[in-house]
Amino acid sequence: MIAEKMKASRGMEGAILIEEIPCIETAKKKELVSQRELAAAIPNPEVPDKATRRRFTAEYKLRILTLADACTEPGILGALLRREGLYASNLNTWRHQRERGILSGLTPKKRGRKESVRDSLVADNEKLRKENERITKRLRQAEIIIDVQKKVSQILGIPLANSEGEGND
Repeated sequence: MIAEKMKASRGMEGAILIEEIPCIETAKKKELVSQRELAAAIPNPEVPDKATRRRFTAEYKLRILTLADACTEPGILGALLRREGLYASNLNTWRHQRERGILSGLTPKKRGRKESVRDSLVADNEKLRKENERITKRLRQAEIIIDVQKKVSQILGIPLANSEGEGND
């Protein structure tokens, strides 16, 4: 009765009173009059402290995509998205993944640091670079030793035999 007055006075066609909610009507019919029992019949509207990220399986994504592809009349796709609590961007992303053939992309990915996959060429390159550095260091040491030997021979007056490939310094 009050709902009818609210509809007439405000022109609201969708006005719903607590008395018209089916779970409360059932509770009243069963004579669950206490507030605690009525509160148990109504779902808790409070938002949880920490939201959890939704994770969709590949099967679920493919099922939703097939249902979305089957929607031909206007408004049906929107109703599907509202019913499932999805956005159109979810469908676009999943369609692109399906077109590229990335079925593994349809499964939720593990978050956090990814394990690095090393290429064999990168490993070989790193090994050769280190070996090159080691050999270059030994060459510098050998050149320093040769220069010291030349200076010692000049100080002592010992003539050095020039090798065939070396010119006079």
